[in-house]
Amino acid sequence: MTTARDAAETIRTARRPEDLFGTAATDSAARQAARRRYHQLAALVHPDRASTPDTETAFARLAELYRHWLELDGGDFEVVGALGSYPVAALHARGSVADIHRSGSAHVVKIPRRAAANRLLAGERNALRDIAIVADEHTWLRPYFPELIDTVDHRDPTTGEPRTINILGALTTEFVTLEQVRAAQPGGLDPRDYAWMHRRLLRCLAGAQLAGWVHTAITPENVLIHPRLHGVVLAGWSFATRPGTPAAATLRPIDYPPEIRDAVSPATDVYLAHRLLLTMLGDRAPAAMRTFATGCTQDDSRLRPVAADLLGEFDDLLDRLYGQRRFRPFELTKGQ
Repeated sequence: MTTARDAAETIRTARRPEDLFGTAATDSAARQAARRRYHQLAALVHPDRASTPDTETAFARLAELYRHWLELDGGDFEVVGALGSYPVAALHARGSVADIHRSGSAHVVKIPRRAAANRLLAGERNALRDIAIVADEHTWLRPYFPELIDTVDHRDPTTGEPRTINILGALTTEFVTLEQVRAAQPGGLDPRDYAWMHRRLLRCLAGAQLAGWVHTAITPENVLIHPRLHGVVLAGWSFATRPGTPAAATLRPIDYPPEIRDAVSPATDVYLAHRLLLTMLGDRAPAAMRTFATGCTQDDSRLRPVAADLLGEFDDLLDRLYGQRRFRPFELTKGQ
């Protein structure tokens, strides 16, 4: 069995990202293998599990090498939309149906990998446009959602297939996904830290309900946080669905509520957000918080609370558990 010391030495001697993760590739199998390799090594050298100068250095180096590996297959072309031209640079993230590339410091370019996913990115556009309209009236909502900048009709240079591309405001500087947080905190987050993340996520759900959309894919990969500023953004709107209809698409790993293939509703997002809460806290979830989540994940969607009502109820729960609220600095790579 590989030890923390062996893993730290492997990371220390790696001269380039390929030494740890293999040749850069765009196919999903290679990227899943690299992701598994990253999580395996991260678990071994995480400072919470093996806190030595060598493992702390190795953990930081591992994250840097993995980030560089993800960027190795960046594009080198430009797409033209209704409002401007956008260079397609390094790959920033690989979503379930689309690749997200950097485009300067202000934008990202979201390109569906297959033409069949064009309809899903069209759903994202419609949802983000409706949310923007609601946010013009309820300005407190703006920070919680990506901004749709432009759209592009494009043809794949290799296959000639049509691609409908979304240009979004960049959320790349200092933002990380909850999946990255989960990797850095494999034993589960301190509930006092996840409290502010969940409170803001509930605001996202309330805003989506006001706009008449259900996200349907609330996963660690789709929730972005800004650790220093305590910001939260609900991204990944490709599966957004109107209430009363079946989900536009589903992902196999998600623990969906029963209604997902019949008629989703805002209660669907309430269910998914509280499954996420339990996932992020793991064994560290207090009994009262588990009971709260249980009430939000009942099979009968009519029995789940409304997101807007949950804001006050969750605050009451936090008051009972932790007393007077105060700001807690959040460090991604250190246990709390």
